[in-house]
Amino acid sequence: MLGSEQIRRIRAIEFTTRRLLDDLMSGGYRSSFKGQGVQFSEHRVYVPGDDVRHIDWKVSARTRDPLVKKYEEERELSVLLVVDASASLSFGSVKQTKAEVAADMAGMLAYAAAMNGDKVGLILFSNAVERIVPLKKGKAHVSRILSEIIEHRPKANKTNLREALDVAGRVMKHRGIVILLSDFIDQDYDVSLRRLARRHDVIAIHVSDKLESSVPATGFLRVLDPESGHEQVILTGSYLFNRWLGEFHKGHQTDTETAWRAGRVESLQIDTSSDPVDLLVRFFSARSRRRR
Repeated sequence: MLGSEQIRRIRAIEFTTRRLLDDLMSGGYRSSFKGQGVQFSEHRVYVPGDDVRHIDWKVSARTRDPLVKKYEEERELSVLLVVDASASLSFGSVKQTKAEVAADMAGMLAYAAAMNGDKVGLILFSNAVERIVPLKKGKAHVSRILSEIIEHRPKANKTNLREALDVAGRVMKHRGIVILLSDFIDQDYDVSLRRLARRHDVIAIHVSDKLESSVPATGFLRVLDPESGHEQVILTGSYLFNRWLGEFHKGHQTDTETAWRAGRVESLQIDTSSDPVDLLVRFFSARSRRRR
């Protein structure tokens, strides 16, 4: 059973996404994913000018007439949301945590897929894949996905992007869209990302918080790494600490962007103080213009 706070959270996401769904759809969701692939429709007799590469020689041998395969564009899309549920997503220095921002964005994308008549599924992961919701259509299915995200309590604290990406590749039987929502605090996932992106259209949504890269000088502060459990007292105004933090953040950002470029993965960056709807609308509008 869902608790009252979880129900309130789900209703808030549903209200926000329904109210602003028209903006998201008009922002280019449909045109962003046109022509994801083609599927076999039927055979027809070869006529001069047809591409000989489309001749089905096995069938032609049985019928004694040269037949070519006829294809049509796939109208139905499969959208798989791969959502990071590790402990580092529980951090947030403003009104929302990274996990709540990820849930909002996943909800909007799931509703957009449903409104477009597409199938949508979900993978929730931490140090391992913890929940898989199969690809299906419909409003009730989207509500289930939202409930799974909000209700889920991870069994482990750490992150394993590599396993989540590998499982996504097995879940997606045919070419589709994989949307990965994470803070990407992990390593050695670049090969799996490239392998997945060769078959599918992969979008990486990087969820962050401004305090992860810059901490105001407020004196001594006790900090906890939610994934390792390591606790330490730091002096926020210390030159050495701020130099280390800046170098760590820059290195992490560089490694992450390098993995995206190597896989030719499109990315969207959002922090906990941003408006997710505005970012999604602008992202899909720009993506639609690039694909015209």
